[in-house]
Amino acid sequence: MAKAANLSRSDLDSSSGSDLSVSSRTSNRSLRVVEKERRRNEAGDPFLLSLKYFSKVEAGTPRIGNDVLERHLVQVERVGLSRGLPPEAISVMLDYAMSLRTGGKICVRVLKFLIPATVVPQEAVVQAVAWLCVSKIAISTQVLFLRWLLTVFDMIDSKDNLRAIYGFIFHFVTEENLSPYICHLLYLLTRRESVRPFRVRKLLDLQTKMGRQPFLLHLLSLYKVFCPELVTLALPSQMRSGFKNHNSMWKAALSAVQKRNNSQVSSDISLTLGVKHKTNSRKRKYHHLEVPSLSSSVQRNSPFSSSRKVFPLEQLHTFPQLLDNLHRIELPSQMGSLLGSNLSLCYLDYVQDDSAFLRLNFWLGHALHEEFLFCSSRDGGSGSSSEALHLLNRLLSTQHFLQEGFSSTEGFLYKFLNVWDGSLLRPQILGLLSDIPVVPSSCINQLLFEPLVQLFFTSTLFFKCSVIDCLNNMLLKWLTWHSVYALEDGLDISLHSHTPMNMSLSGFMDSVVELVRFVGRLAAVGLQLEGCHSLLLSFILDFYETVCDMFLKYGLPLVVMPPVGVFYPALFATDPVSVDRLGYIMYRYKNNLISAKCQQKETKQAFHISRQTYREFNHYLSFMVSCLWNSKMFLPGMAIEVDQELLSLSKVAKPWTSFDLIHHPAFLGYALDFHHKCWPERKEVDLNSIKAGKQWDWYLEFLFSQGFQGLQQFVQSSITRRSVAGTNDQGQGDRQPTNS
Repeated sequence: MAKAANLSRSDLDSSSGSDLSVSSRTSNRSLRVVEKERRRNEAGDPFLLSLKYFSKVEAGTPRIGNDVLERHLVQVERVGLSRGLPPEAISVMLDYAMSLRTGGKICVRVLKFLIPATVVPQEAVVQAVAWLCVSKIAISTQVLFLRWLLTVFDMIDSKDNLRAIYGFIFHFVTEENLSPYICHLLYLLTRRESVRPFRVRKLLDLQTKMGRQPFLLHLLSLYKVFCPELVTLALPSQMRSGFKNHNSMWKAALSAVQKRNNSQVSSDISLTLGVKHKTNSRKRKYHHLEVPSLSSSVQRNSPFSSSRKVFPLEQLHTFPQLLDNLHRIELPSQMGSLLGSNLSLCYLDYVQDDSAFLRLNFWLGHALHEEFLFCSSRDGGSGSSSEALHLLNRLLSTQHFLQEGFSSTEGFLYKFLNVWDGSLLRPQILGLLSDIPVVPSSCINQLLFEPLVQLFFTSTLFFKCSVIDCLNNMLLKWLTWHSVYALEDGLDISLHSHTPMNMSLSGFMDSVVELVRFVGRLAAVGLQLEGCHSLLLSFILDFYETVCDMFLKYGLPLVVMPPVGVFYPALFATDPVSVDRLGYIMYRYKNNLISAKCQQKETKQAFHISRQTYREFNHYLSFMVSCLWNSKMFLPGMAIEVDQELLSLSKVAKPWTSFDLIHHPAFLGYALDFHHKCWPERKEVDLNSIKAGKQWDWYLEFLFSQGFQGLQQFVQSSITRRSVAGTNDQGQGDRQPTNS
């Protein structure tokens, strides 16, 4: 048994050993097969062979007559322009080009087809910047490299090492030909720790030497945001775009590569990628106006992401994630991508980063100006209009989400209104217009009123309604800002807290008065042009429902009455809704005036409510009571007097009763309905019988039950009703004066 056991154990050991040897031989054979397959692929792939050639080519290799060099260049160029180059190819070719191993002309040629397929390795860019310091590269080639770097900046996988050599890059700012591109690159790389006193002094010296160049002013403005105590230079509040778009050489190829590869990498040129159809046009084209996709400046698999524990923005999907990673999130290089994510906007609003708002305003200003103002009218197309619609809708959604607008949007609108035809993207343009902050009264006429007047009086009814609605929303936001930001010593009204525009209370009230009076003029003339159309009148009454409550609802000591061109068309309107809304507006005006007068007596403060305003209100109130209640229309002493002979020619019986609550065209149908319900057996209609006895009270209750609460509030607050011996003396109604 022992021998058998030993025999079986030895057999098992030998069999297991043989199995291990067989498996090891099989594994080694598999590795050899894989290695042989890899070598066969490398040997068979001309692109990999070309990369291997350029990685090993030595300095001084002749260019002229070198067929091998030309063949490999053509191979890499074909791949770069068709599919884009992978990161390792970008590293090899960029190092080969910037080292000038085969001359400067080859470097220019390589830079032109250096199209990334996905990302650009940061180390390759740092190595290329190092080659710039050798000073062997021609200035024109250095400019080309910087243009390429600015084009692919947002495709660089990380920016940490680039920021680490910020001082080396800043050294080139004194080169006159390179300064615009270096300033742009520094603008993208600048952080608070990058601002140093000696750099500020250097930029100020350059500004003195070169003049107030836009690229220098923009970089200085960013420095001033971070360290205002270092930059004492007075900078203009609104500057034109200081950095030009340098992607014209690569944008067509990049667009084709990204579409073919369906790349998710956000690029700085994603805003304006497109192929020119007319080469002789120097205008920018209205194409591919899209919001960049959200991507963090630090890639997910980057070693810097793990070492610094940076949370990529594209992984932010829930609000708890935002709360857990507030101090680990890094803003993207392409700030326009924030418009596509509400969570990113929450983070932007939380961090209150001045430079972030400045960069976002720069991106928006560049996009709106380049694609709407600097393009020819014939360049737009059906395809591009949908992209523009998408961008403006995103911008509107962002401003509503943040509850504030952007300074770049405001500057764009002031220019765009002068060339706008009133139909292109009308809802979006008017929506943006309603978000602008308070405009000083000294320039509001030139910036807003003059362009709108030309469009308003030459447009359709629906455009007039849209403009009135836009201005109503604008006034609502101004009043809301006042109620939120009103201070004891003044008023702080701004696009956001980063670019405040201090305005005194009197200055704010002057702007509001100018806006209300401007809408009053538009409304009066618009009603005449459109025959007092009920739709336009409805939007006008919406506006005055806001105006009549400015004191009680928003705390603004200001009351502005509507012009006669609005009051009388509303009072004589043929639809009962307009008359009812006018009654509500007069009711609110009375409450505001009484409250303002009482508060003025208690606090001894001088409000901006003149005696003329009280006189206008009392005049309107007296006329409404006489017309609707007392039946004293067209009588001597009234606001509207008509010659008695002319009235007799109209052959209207008792014309002074034509606009009371029974005979008014807006309520005549209700009076007939009430008469039929009270006297169903009568064949003859006598509307005057409604005024007798209790029928008048019943009629008022019937009228108010139809939903005319505004008219009910007006009657109850402005008319004193006295009943004697069961008979209502409605003809002797009186009003309560609001001003002695």
